[in-house]
Amino acid sequence: MDLQVKAGVGKELLAFSRTKKLWVLVCVFIGLSVLSPLMIAGLGSLVDSMSDTYEQLGMDVSAMTEELSSSAMLGVSSQISDLSFAGLLVFLLLINSFAGGEQKKRSIIIPQSSGLSSIAYILPKFIVYPSAIFVLSLAGVFTGSFVASLVFDNNDIVFSQLFAAAVILGVCNMFYVCLHLALGTGTGKAGMSSAVCIVASVLLPNIFSVWDPAPVYNPFTMNLTAVSALYGRESASDLFITVLIALIIMAAAYFIALFAQNAKKIDNSGDEIVI
Repeated sequence: MDLQVKAGVGKELLAFSRTKKLWVLVCVFIGLSVLSPLMIAGLGSLVDSMSDTYEQLGMDVSAMTEELSSSAMLGVSSQISDLSFAGLLVFLLLINSFAGGEQKKRSIIIPQSSGLSSIAYILPKFIVYPSAIFVLSLAGVFTGSFVASLVFDNNDIVFSQLFAAAVILGVCNMFYVCLHLALGTGTGKAGMSSAVCIVASVLLPNIFSVWDPAPVYNPFTMNLTAVSALYGRESASDLFITVLIALIIMAAAYFIALFAQNAKKIDNSGDEIVI
């Protein structure tokens, strides 16, 4: 590995950990993974405790109660949805300062005049932050499955399907992080970039799912594909192709960010120091 790139990876890791953002994200992902199955199980208990009231109103909720309290996979699927929404949202917001936000601070602006290459600036970001959210997503899914296996009556989780769902969720979150890094570093407007990626992650899966209830091969809807994989509804070949398409687009996002960085000139004039 090039010395500049190696130093850049070290710098990104130190910035990520010493600003406490990494530890905040660990707490967010693990917290969501624990709370989501507990909330589904708690909802089942709540509905069961109010079954007499529902019967008086002429409503039979026995089937709903049984579903909410019996299936561990229901708790994991809820947790996957939470990680692909709330977890991803928090991650995108917290890495704003690393996704081009530092370009607005002249005290830490890219010192191209000192010999720092664009690759040494861009590549470490595409190594550290997508890898971090992939690991956090996997850790979250496995934590959630452990909690679900304890609180639900029927532990119907199949490990191979759980592993496939965890990988698809991790790649899904990586995909949006790479888009954020490309747009943020390319424009220098990290806030705008995170807003675009958050809106895309919320709206596009629903829009595409209207056209196709099972939009496999679509990297923008991999959160839905992860839930389908959890229930064993997707073949291994389809999941492999989906991941491959997402990785190709992520690689393209890196080269676009690199091209944008090489094409633009950053204004390093003035004597203002922002810390």
